[in-house]
Amino acid sequence: MRIVSGKNKGRRVNAPKYLPVRPTTDMAKEALFNILNNRYFFNEISVLDLFSGIGSISLEFASRGTENITAVDGFYGCVKFLEKEAEKLDAKIDLVKSDVFKFLENHITKYDIIFADPPYNFELDKFEKIHQQVFKNNLLKENGLLVIEHSKNTDLKHLLHFEQTKKYGGNLFSFFKYL
Repeated sequence: MRIVSGKNKGRRVNAPKYLPVRPTTDMAKEALFNILNNRYFFNEISVLDLFSGIGSISLEFASRGTENITAVDGFYGCVKFLEKEAEKLDAKIDLVKSDVFKFLENHITKYDIIFADPPYNFELDKFEKIHQQVFKNNLLKENGLLVIEHSKNTDLKHLLHFEQTKKYGGNLFSFFKYL
């Protein structure tokens, strides 16, 4: 995995084989950030990265100037790995080791962007639960965006506040916002 743009452009971040991660591909990440770049000034936003894994998305936001980033993952090894990478790259990322659903259940801070990259083999009801908890707890700021990454085998168009789905290779991003 490499950082696509910003102050750390081109830097490689390689996940150890023992971590249970599937980082967003560089092509998909670049396309996602092109969409987000047309909506936000990265140095002015707050980001919540759910199922952060090795931090591909968090590190990309940090490289582009975002300083208010919270990354949540339930796997201790991923949190420790991201902590070391963030330190190496001087990235300001608040790391939380927690089950994502428990975190969302009790969380009240609002964000401009909430990005969720759960395991592709999640059942549909777990994808729906992420969406439900974000909107039930009102975790998006005005003009905020929930982005859920998923495979082509998952369809989220039926969920409330659906805006669009974009496909990049085997990666799909579904976008949700208050309409």
